[in-house]
Amino acid sequence: MPAVQETVDRVRQIDVDQYRYGFETIIESEKAPKGLSEDTVRFISAKKNEPEWMLEWRLEAFRRWQTMEEPTWARVDYPKIDYQDLYYYSAPKKKELASLDEVDPEILKTYEKLGIPLREQEMLAGVVRPEGERRVAVDAVFDSVSVATTFQAELKKAGVIFMPISEAIREHPELVKKYLGTVVPTSDNYFATLNSAVFSDGSFVYVPEGVRCPMELSTYFRINSAGSGQFERTLLIADEGAYVSYLEGCTAPQRDENQLHAAVVELIAMDGAEIKYS
Repeated sequence: MPAVQETVDRVRQIDVDQYRYGFETIIESEKAPKGLSEDTVRFISAKKNEPEWMLEWRLEAFRRWQTMEEPTWARVDYPKIDYQDLYYYSAPKKKELASLDEVDPEILKTYEKLGIPLREQEMLAGVVRPEGERRVAVDAVFDSVSVATTFQAELKKAGVIFMPISEAIREHPELVKKYLGTVVPTSDNYFATLNSAVFSDGSFVYVPEGVRCPMELSTYFRINSAGSGQFERTLLIADEGAYVSYLEGCTAPQRDENQLHAAVVELIAMDGAEIKYS
């Protein structure tokens, strides 16, 4: 298969020493106590100001996970994961943010170095863009929290909801309750069950019936804190006849030790809807 061989050849040409996203951002972080227990799950839920139904959903998943065994993968060799030697929540120390201007400058510099556009002001001010280049709304997740989500107001005019899933749980509980876990249930597999118990942030998207999302959407996950896991949760719903293009990306500092990233993405396309996901 030529296409497969081309991919293999390109991967072999990559010089891992030239990985340009391997830098670390030096900031103060707030962490959950190391280890995993019901107290950890309650800690995460409390940090997110979640309603009781969400906490119970998490706890049910955690209790199920305790009865499961980690799968053994064919042709994959990695050190045994010590799930009690991880931080399941890590977030930049900060006050409540009223605007992007209040985000830690070091975090903003990080996304600038990664080439992720978080400042929508220049776009809204009419800065000329290259012909054919589309605007992209971005949800930037740093460790366990979303630090910025752009173009929310403009998307809202079209009826599109684009926000961190932690906010959607509070602001749109009827939609989250209806669709969360319908594609990847808490019982699906070992890591999906773990994610259901301890997911911290990710994106929520809802595109109403017959609406074509006016811009591309993107979520960018950055794992920065050493010894932590990142458990993103994405829930995207395109109602009947809707269209949305959505991109996810993730990078992490280059370290000698491994870090765990266990994600769950649920895409729900109703009759006649189209989701372009990459």
